[in-house]
Amino acid sequence: MRLRLLCFLLVCASLPARGQTNPTALSWKNNTAYNAYLLRALHQQYADRLAEINAALASPQAMRRYQQARKAGYERILGDLPARTPLNTRVVGTSAQAGFRVERLIFESTPHRYVTANLYLPEGNGPFPAVLSLAGHGPTGKIGDQRVGALFARHGVAVLAVDPVAQGERFQLVDASGQDLTRGSTTEHTLLNAGANLVGTSVAAYEYWDNVRALDYLETRPDLDKNRLGCIGSSGGGTQATYLVALDARIKVAVVCSYVSRRERVLELNGPSDGCQHLPGEGREHLEIGDFLALFAPKPLLIMSGYYDFVDYWGAVQTYDELRRVYHVFKAADKVKQFSIESGHGMPQPKREAAITWFRTWLCHDAAPVAESPLAPIPDKALLCTTTGQVATAFPDAETMPQANAALAQGYAAQRAAFGQQRPATIRQQVLATLGIGLPTETVRAEATGTTAARLYSVSRYQLIRHGQLPVPCVVLTPEKVAAPANVVLYLNAAGKEALLNDETTLNTYLNRGDILVLADLRGVGETADPIELNDAKYWSKEYRNAMLSLHVGSSLLGQRVIDIQTLIDFIVNNTALWGCPIHLVANGLYGPAAVHAAFLNKQIRTLEVSRSLKSFTELVQNPMQYDAYSNVLYGVLKHYDLPDLVRVAGGRIRFVD
Repeated sequence: MRLRLLCFLLVCASLPARGQTNPTALSWKNNTAYNAYLLRALHQQYADRLAEINAALASPQAMRRYQQARKAGYERILGDLPARTPLNTRVVGTSAQAGFRVERLIFESTPHRYVTANLYLPEGNGPFPAVLSLAGHGPTGKIGDQRVGALFARHGVAVLAVDPVAQGERFQLVDASGQDLTRGSTTEHTLLNAGANLVGTSVAAYEYWDNVRALDYLETRPDLDKNRLGCIGSSGGGTQATYLVALDARIKVAVVCSYVSRRERVLELNGPSDGCQHLPGEGREHLEIGDFLALFAPKPLLIMSGYYDFVDYWGAVQTYDELRRVYHVFKAADKVKQFSIESGHGMPQPKREAAITWFRTWLCHDAAPVAESPLAPIPDKALLCTTTGQVATAFPDAETMPQANAALAQGYAAQRAAFGQQRPATIRQQVLATLGIGLPTETVRAEATGTTAARLYSVSRYQLIRHGQLPVPCVVLTPEKVAAPANVVLYLNAAGKEALLNDETTLNTYLNRGDILVLADLRGVGETADPIELNDAKYWSKEYRNAMLSLHVGSSLLGQRVIDIQTLIDFIVNNTALWGCPIHLVANGLYGPAAVHAAFLNKQIRTLEVSRSLKSFTELVQNPMQYDAYSNVLYGVLKHYDLPDLVRVAGGRIRFVD
């Protein structure tokens, strides 16, 4: 009896079971393949950019044309900016310090967008040169800039230190008591940026506008010289300074610390950083970090770096060498310098001393080296501008960034309502442009990678090869009894095809009625999923680096998945065993928006059924605290359409089942 049982178990073990079907369809294994694919596009864009700037170095005229082209590209991706409105500035307090005084002030960069700032003023009457100090990432915001403010003010240069959005007194995602709901400013910036991107703007653009208005305020002060304005920023503040000096001609001298490197190198080595440090389309527009600073040439620019900074030092050296050549073309080689020290990130005393010396050299015509004297820390309470410590709780009418984004989305409602009234070709063109793709025309080559005979169906595995695209792994399950004419169900499971192959209940639902099932992993999922450890948890996304890199090169992750779905449809249509079979698409989770776009664009998909998925991009704008939002970010999509608009124009072929 025991022998018969053992033989029975051995036979059973040798039989393929549905839950044991090999899910692997690719002939190779590389879990960073998708990132490598995107980096190839990035490297090509920057190779083209390098050839362009090298040609521009031939003459001042060529360099000015290069600057004009880069400025136009920057303005395209920066998006629309608000109108200038009254600042409604209020000085809420002043404190005397040793050798200077500090004013605490609040202004409105747009109506009800309150910006908190500290103005460090030298002793005397002025008019003094003034420098806008932009805070690095951290919860304290402007308070962290007090050493810069004190040092500069003691040496005759006024400083306006500003709280960026989501820092200091301007946290956006807070509870009723003003406590931050996330882990800090970098997470807030990243979550807020997704919603901003959907309405065609960014956290970087919000910061840029706040800083433009800060300069507007400095110009109103009779004790400050509006013709002698400068800008300094470190880390996240260095990002802000880099974006600001490229367009605002009022800045005459600049210092950028612990930020300058090569974007191409940083994206390859470390991946994308915080959401506020990226503008979608920079790669497509051939914009390197150095290009924003090249737009500032030939005005005086100091780059400050640490040999052991996590901001790549070799990239900083390469950028500086390139900028030296730009300044040489303008015969202004003495106006750009790199100051490097044996340090890590940030602005320790030697950098602060180098910075004030640089500003005094060019704003005060005094190149004498400046030494920093001891400073007793100013208590936080002496630098706070609001009564509660947060704008969100101090001003009942304060407009948060999610509210501002929602207002922008509402402002585009009329445009979205008219979406379906345009010519079909115009609609199609707009959708493809928003996705950042063109539908491929290259032939799909289906390479068989294995077959399995299960008890009631056969399993065939393929890798679908299309020139210029990442291969798509797919599995075809054909029941023993196929209905005539058979339906082909393309089932896209956002947890990966392997999870579905192990779900016998779902498989039986389709196979028992004679449907042919096609299961696939779209890029970034399943066989090409990015290692989770390479995506910092603070960004709330398991595929942050590939989603952001896609936006950078100008082709959204969502759009690339639409291409994968098209590849699968072309495979089905051209497979002799599947000719003439109606195609029904089923999708769930993060795949939902890509499936909606694919069904809208391709009428070969008879029906689409979507479950457990985002139903509207407006949802992400209104509620930014969502995981994996970047997987479905399309820059500026809500200027043109939302997912319900695609469903409506598709005429009943698309339905959400929950």
